[in-house]
Amino acid sequence: MKIYTKTGDNGETSLVGGVRILKSDARLEAYGTIDELNSFIGLLRSKTLSENDFLLEIQQNLFIVGGYLATDQSRTKLRDSFVLSEKVITTIEEKIDEMQKKLPPLDNFVIPGENELSSLSHVCRTITRRAERHIYRLNRNMNIDKNLKIYMNRLSDFFFLYARMLSK
Repeated sequence: MKIYTKTGDNGETSLVGGVRILKSDARLEAYGTIDELNSFIGLLRSKTLSENDFLLEIQQNLFIVGGYLATDQSRTKLRDSFVLSEKVITTIEEKIDEMQKKLPPLDNFVIPGENELSSLSHVCRTITRRAERHIYRLNRNMNIDKNLKIYMNRLSDFFFLYARMLSK
């Protein structure tokens, strides 16, 4: 099978189930940003040993998010594997609480740049925030799963605290 299909040469792409949309569609912007985030997390994971398994777990969860966003549920049944469980939220909240206990309280703004790893975690945080904005923009016209929205919000908190841990 060739990597190029030529089906996207006119500015369209396919969603899960085969529905065609413009490459400028808000849905594609949302899951494209998730893909970008996943790539940067991969870079962060490749440079650090701390939280490596958890970063991989986050990447796997982002594939679930991407699958959810790439499914037009008005035309295609959502796969069960594209739904985040409440356990995923509980797990990331526990990880956030664990890191927060190890850090002193903040009394000033955090300026990224302490070191390469913490800066990369801040890049992941800001891409997460952008993805979240795209998801909420989509939510105006379609009902996005509550757990997905919560997870994305927690994920930016995780990367903020992880950046602080990496700058210690």
